[in-house]
Amino acid sequence: MKEFSYTITNSVGIHARPAALLVETVRRLSSSVTIRKGDQTAAANRMMALMLLGVAQGDQITVTLEGPEEEQDAVLLENFFRANL
Repeated sequence: MKEFSYTITNSVGIHARPAALLVETVRRLSSSVTIRKGDQTAAANRMMALMLLGVAQGDQITVTLEGPEEEQDAVLLENFFRANL
């Protein structure tokens, strides 16, 4: 299991467009990815679940990856977050 934390800088947080991009990216990975905000957790390949987390600019989230390529997938996702969220 690989985890990293990220503070959202995007002014709209994880809303429709950013959530769709995240889901598209996660579906290409071999790892299972979950996102946690506080005590709520959502599968990162489910757009509605992500949006229901209500992640806004300035919120800190924890991303958890599990799978055979979790190290490489974590690097890709960290880069995605920096570029898009």
